Amino acid sequence: MLGILGGDARCPIARALDVVGEKWTLMVVRDALAGATRFSEFQTSLGLPRDVLAGRLDTLVEAGVMARHPYKPDTGRTRDEYVLTPAGHELSLVLLALGDWADRNRPNPGTPNLEFVDPAGERVRPAAVAGDRVLRTEDVTVRRQA
Repeated sequence: MLGILGGDARCPIARALDVVGEKWTLMVVRDALAGATRFSEFQTSLGLPRDVLAGRLDTLVEAGVMARHPYKPDTGRTRDEYVLTPAGHELSLVLLALGDWADRNRPNPGTPNLEFVDPAGERVRPAAVAGDRVLRTEDVTVRRQA
């Protein structure tokens, strides 16, 4: 695979970006995490051309991030809705970390239009954990394996 970046398939970052690295893909996942399931909901939220959105949804379905389920509205033909799989829900942690990074390093003076919360509605933040210790970001490095 590794169509976007090429390179070493052993690299987990390259493998992840092969699925979610195209423009708009993580925004589709964001909308799905917020409850969107229908093509029209994604298109209204993101304003993408139909062919671009269809391509992103196809990639996410093929990668097992979303599943396609047919539904038939009261009027009209059978359509598909797109539901996150467990692998798709795991991307909430990636989006949480990206959003937290942006809040700290690319602040916007306006009110944020989304937040990540736990079941009780309390805002959550990302953390790196080793054993039972929560680490500071400067204590986390990357080690290449031979």
